[in-house]
Amino acid sequence: MTLLGSPISIDRMRIVKIIKKKIEAAGIKSLFFKDKLCFDANPGQFLMVWVLGVDEVPMSLSSIAINNLSSVTVAKIGDATNKLHSMTLGDRFGIRGPYGNGFKIIDGKALIVGGGIGLAPLMPLTKALIEMGVEFTLIAGAKTKTTLPFKDTINTLQKNHEVCVTTDDGSYGTCGTTIDLIEDYLTKRRFDMVYTCGPEDMMWKVLQIAEKCKTLVQASLGRYIKCGLGLCGHCVIDPLGLRICKDGPVFSSEVLRKTTDFGRYMRNPDGRKIPIGKV
Repeated sequence: MTLLGSPISIDRMRIVKIIKKKIEAAGIKSLFFKDKLCFDANPGQFLMVWVLGVDEVPMSLSSIAINNLSSVTVAKIGDATNKLHSMTLGDRFGIRGPYGNGFKIIDGKALIVGGGIGLAPLMPLTKALIEMGVEFTLIAGAKTKTTLPFKDTINTLQKNHEVCVTTDDGSYGTCGTTIDLIEDYLTKRRFDMVYTCGPEDMMWKVLQIAEKCKTLVQASLGRYIKCGLGLCGHCVIDPLGLRICKDGPVFSSEVLRKTTDFGRYMRNPDGRKIPIGKV
């Protein structure tokens, strides 16, 4: 609530303080903070994170209302994320949101497929599935052991759930990629939903395999988002005219199969189409 007693809008910038930091992997940290609006967020929703004097960038919530704190998980890939990495306890940054449509929880059995930093929005999803009593299998992939985030959470999940970890070089878990495993899982077992987030070329392959096996998909897309309000059009998906920030970031297989750009190209800050892999 504001001082005048009116509700705080998700579109209004709030300043939050870093209460806890955690190194998740090489070049990846989670920053924990307290924010009332985030307590009611859904898994898969994102924030616009403002770094004073640098930039404002979108980030998925990687935990929601755990021990009264929520978090974003930051990979060092640019000026804003480098600045966030250098922050210490007590430092502050701005947030707007939570925005977008998150994952829809289904009845039945779920397969969760995450790659690298794409595991971030899937972590609160696993918590929600557990709370709803949904059985799931998690496939988590990374290039190497040192770049696999959320190892502590993954190890905890392994106690009561089926978890398979893959690394490209075999330094942790099995040697290979998430794609090497998913077809085997989907052809030999029955799943009611595949939830996925990670590199878009990975998610595109997940969709192709799931479609062949007649299994539904929910994928969280990561695109360039400038405003978060659906106004600028930088995150539009062709030819449907859907916006990642307002209509996503989570989309169903029904929507994804109709797109002409999923797994093919993204848009850069100028709005120009850039082939996936060259962004």
